[in-house]
Amino acid sequence: MEEAQFSRTALMATYVRGYHAMYDNPKIFNDFLAYRLLRDEVRAVIEQYLAWFLQNIDPTRAASCPDRATTLAWSMRVMGSTVLSRARYTEDSLEKAVRQGVKQYVILGAGMDTFAFRHPEMVELLQVFEVDHPGTQELKRHRLTELGWEHPTNLHFVPVDFTQESLAAILTRSLYDPQTLSFFSWLGVTCYLTPDEVFATLRTIADISPTGSTVIFDYMDTDAFIPDRAAKRVKLIQETTRGIGEPMKTGFDPSTLAADLARLGLHLHEDLSPSDIEERYFKERTDGYHAYDHAHFAWAVAA
Repeated sequence: MEEAQFSRTALMATYVRGYHAMYDNPKIFNDFLAYRLLRDEVRAVIEQYLAWFLQNIDPTRAASCPDRATTLAWSMRVMGSTVLSRARYTEDSLEKAVRQGVKQYVILGAGMDTFAFRHPEMVELLQVFEVDHPGTQELKRHRLTELGWEHPTNLHFVPVDFTQESLAAILTRSLYDPQTLSFFSWLGVTCYLTPDEVFATLRTIADISPTGSTVIFDYMDTDAFIPDRAAKRVKLIQETTRGIGEPMKTGFDPSTLAADLARLGLHLHEDLSPSDIEERYFKERTDGYHAYDHAHFAWAVAA
């Protein structure tokens, strides 16, 4: 992204979390503040895209929708599941980690994350660092000012361009303490970077955090980038993100991920496949939400 730009995919993720909190039950992830972070005109543009997406991915379903509300509901079920389940997985894991002594929460590619405003009771126990591109972070901070939300004392904004700057350097300039047990989340980012950029960031996390610190990230498997193997909706999303200047670049092989991480100083504690995610978060649902093709959730620990 250019310096003046912001992440449109971050706004889409915010819309998904906000829509789900308002309209779906039971909740996979209840981000009851997300919808307020988006202005009406931004929501309108996103909703136009969602209607187009459903028409292209499932024209029969789109034709059967009697109104805009039904179209939006089915669009969410087609493309919203990863955003919701990865957020749930991360914050459930964070809650366990805080009970085990974690004192710092670093959100890489934070976008319009609302954790610090939804969980004041946990923020009292943590230093929270939102790390993101300056353009996206500026957009968020401006919106927070418009809404008049009080800035939590323990929330710190740390601007960075992952393709140009060192994560270690920018955290060193902040209040981050490399000796304190930490929890890193890195969601919705790795597929937009090169493998070298992903591994460099993961190595940095291992280097700047004490043994036992956690990083959770999601990733696309390599099949997502092979036309004959990629699911139709994944190929359509790839076309869309290329069109807005945020192309997907990278997938990883689940069979070699543990060895890849070990070379970086990280131990792979858990790697959820799409079938694992389906079993954990969607098995009992009857509303059309299902785990996303090719999406995995990895939990690694600094060795």
